[in-house]
Amino acid sequence: MSDLLSQQPETYDASSIEVLEGLEAVRKRPGMYIGGTDERALHHMVAEILDNAMDEAVAGHATRIEVELHADYSVTVRDNGRGIPVDPHPKFPDKSALEVILCTLHAGGKFSNKAYSTSGGLNGVGSSVVNALSDHLRVEVARNRELFAQEFSRGKPKGPVGKVGAAPNRRGTSVTFHADPEIFGSQRMKPARLYKMTRSKAYLFSGVEIRWSSDIDDGETPREAVFHYPGGLAQYLGDTLNGTMTYADKPFAGKVSFEEKYGVPGSVEWAINWTPMRDGFIQSYTNTVPTPEGGTHESGFWAAIYKGIRAYGELSKNRKADLITRDDLMAGGCALLSIFIREPSFVGQTKDRLSTEEAAKWVEGAVRDHFDTWLGTDPKSAGAIMDFLVLRAEERLRRKQEKETARKSATKKLRLPGKLVDCSATNREGTELFIVEGDSAGGSAKMARDRQTQGLLPLRGKILNVLGAAGGKMGANQEINDLCQALGVQMGSKFNVEDLRYDKVIIMTDADVDGAHIASLLMTFFFTQMRPLIDKGHLYLACPPLYRLTQGARRIYVADDAEKEEWLSRGLGGKGKIDVQRFKGLGEMDAKDLKDTTMNPATRKLIRVSIDDEIPGETGDLVERLMGKKPELRFQYIQENARFVEDVDV
Repeated sequence: MSDLLSQQPETYDASSIEVLEGLEAVRKRPGMYIGGTDERALHHMVAEILDNAMDEAVAGHATRIEVELHADYSVTVRDNGRGIPVDPHPKFPDKSALEVILCTLHAGGKFSNKAYSTSGGLNGVGSSVVNALSDHLRVEVARNRELFAQEFSRGKPKGPVGKVGAAPNRRGTSVTFHADPEIFGSQRMKPARLYKMTRSKAYLFSGVEIRWSSDIDDGETPREAVFHYPGGLAQYLGDTLNGTMTYADKPFAGKVSFEEKYGVPGSVEWAINWTPMRDGFIQSYTNTVPTPEGGTHESGFWAAIYKGIRAYGELSKNRKADLITRDDLMAGGCALLSIFIREPSFVGQTKDRLSTEEAAKWVEGAVRDHFDTWLGTDPKSAGAIMDFLVLRAEERLRRKQEKETARKSATKKLRLPGKLVDCSATNREGTELFIVEGDSAGGSAKMARDRQTQGLLPLRGKILNVLGAAGGKMGANQEINDLCQALGVQMGSKFNVEDLRYDKVIIMTDADVDGAHIASLLMTFFFTQMRPLIDKGHLYLACPPLYRLTQGARRIYVADDAEKEEWLSRGLGGKGKIDVQRFKGLGEMDAKDLKDTTMNPATRKLIRVSIDDEIPGETGDLVERLMGKKPELRFQYIQENARFVEDVDV
């Protein structure tokens, strides 16, 4: 406690309190509102405006939405809905409702449920955040056969809303904005990404037509397109699995109103099929907003499918149906799920995960009734799916048994690399393999590890860049062979996550540029050759310190230069000179310190490696740009993102 108190500033009074007015907080901390300032956050701005237009369509007030990407990389989203009100706001009579919405956080028509029964742009934050992070934004509103307009810059109005003229044949709202380079640097809107986003929205609501146009030719994205999918998610899944062999001739798909079943506003729509040709997936949405991290609606959906399969197994007297788990269901299950509910709760402003508890019950009840009927009326598909799931379950159990046997006699039955220091646990659960950089680091880590659960595999220098190497060269690489043998798996299409000998695979490299490079090469290898290992949450990065600061008897470890400078500026709370030691490698740390800072589960920090594929294939494209054979793509990426790099002492 005394250390914490010693870090406080000398004075703390009213002058210490900083007040950010208007939308200044958004510009100062954009990550709190759109998740960062990277390419994903840049395109999320379009999603916020598009979600507002979709809300008008879902509410029954708009039938058409237009999305235009202009030559200067500004974007226009236009709908034929009711149009944002432009009359003076009751609480701010000197301002129009339009200005209040665009310049005030948490202002909008989606709180009282009077204007919208369900909405994707929930918290009255989206439009104002986009306004704050745009160097220019123009809104045009056509209401009551008249056209109004107002312009803004970096969250501030350039003038009051004004009447432009008559608009006898027009209605709705048009928003044109240009992302501020002070926030996003030289990053630009990508036609392909916006095109996919726009198309996916049309699948989610069959009653809307979305028109796409782009003034930028990227060589792969259509310059113009019209999206209208009356078949909804069933059509979406059919297009996604086009040409893929599936166990059901037609997907299990449907749509149910929560109003009719539970007496609450909203609905659920779904489509699912099983295939042996690819890994399973689920893409879920809430009020047309993607929820890549899932949530309660996904939990309810899988509960309905699981209980339905088990019940069908009992009905058909298939005793092996009891072996099936939810993981077996998800292994080859390709699913789309979309719900519309009032006042959804999300984890975070970017709405990546739904947390509304009631959604699980509503979705499970709605889907379960229809799934039982579908299985009973299509015995051919039901039988094929059941056979597939039983085989998956039997294979899973067989591999589990083999793994336990192999672990008990690993040195006799497995050809393990000589440098592997294995753990003594007899099953995979709770075990960890640290991939360490060099023999010296391996020596310290060997003494610091928990022999029961933690194994070590030292690497000699930098692993092969698998994206820049031929297949034969990769297969002949000793480091890669050692890694595969230690993990008990094969590469590429032969990889099976059930063969994995460890529960966690932890990359532990030095906290410097070379260490980061080695970690990047390893992550590239796992992404391209063993992606399910990442998808199932088995890959992690250790977080070793870069510096040790000592002052008298006090010793602390810091992760980077910024943290070091912060501590030096305020002192460690002790007396005397502060000694700074920069670790040239993990091998310089003694075993106790390495254990306490990096390896002990009770005191360490781990970063789980995950794939943020909001647009399918997006991560693969980025990895190819950064690690592939074409240096011009890396050079282009560096040019686009150089401004985000801070000067560091390496």
